Amino acid sequence: MFAIVETGGKQFRVEEGRSLKVARMDAQAGSAITLDKILLVGAGADVKVGQPFVSGASVQCEVVDHGRDKKIIIFKKKRRKDYRRKQGHRQDFTLLKVTSIQA
Repeated sequence: MFAIVETGGKQFRVEEGRSLKVARMDAQAGSAITLDKILLVGAGADVKVGQPFVSGASVQCEVVDHGRDKKIIIFKKKRRKDYRRKQGHRQDFTLLKVTSIQA
């Protein structure tokens, strides 16, 4: 069984037992959370599509860890104008492990 969930303004395809990196969430490591914005739930040929969300569906997850991703470099340049800007940042993330999917 799989589901497509929305969290942090992005959509993710999740399956039971898989891990995923999402935008930083306010939850302690080791705690359980429920994702309730489910856009689609499917198992083989049986697929439920929400309008916009599937009613009664939820995904149970366990917070594994918090961390920071690798550095992203933003480089802007305008040729022949002596304009160059270099900026970088590291994005915070939360690592979730999907424990169960209810449809």
